[in-house]
Amino acid sequence: MEEWGPESILTPEILKEAQRLAVNQIYRCAGQFRDGEVRIANVAHDPPSHAKVPELVAEMCDYVNSSQNRLPVHLASYVMWRLNWIHPFFGGNGRTARSIAYLVLCAGLGFRLPGAKTIPELIVEDRSPYYDALREADRAYAAGRLDLSAMEELMSSLLAAQLVDLYTKATGRGPV
Repeated sequence: MEEWGPESILTPEILKEAQRLAVNQIYRCAGQFRDGEVRIANVAHDPPSHAKVPELVAEMCDYVNSSQNRLPVHLASYVMWRLNWIHPFFGGNGRTARSIAYLVLCAGLGFRLPGAKTIPELIVEDRSPYYDALREADRAYAAGRLDLSAMEELMSSLLAAQLVDLYTKATGRGPV
């Protein structure tokens, strides 16, 4: 992470390594794209065929790498949604998406964000808004539109919460 910055390149290999680190000792397939079909419980979206995963992941990486002029919150929101939509692994897709989205956000800002409670940790504390934002992006995409506004709003509010937590720890006071 310390080596990441605005000029960094997102690759499928980085995604595989992040997933491997996230699920090592949990899934035997750690660090590998899925080689079969999956269903996501309690979700209307059916992930694409495993045969399309490498191409879709490469397209996602290309979008991020060629869109460095976009706001970091947009790129992080795109990765958060798209990686979950592709669902490239048999397990650990959510935690991988959250960690890579956070990495993309920090890289776009040019520094690692301070704070004890990071955006991924805040999402885990209350997943409902995260799931709602994913569903909204899925619905828009199914209708032929890329609309990440709910995810961008969520990421923005979580960024603010992370920084407020840091402020509170530093000053002993609540938000101003």
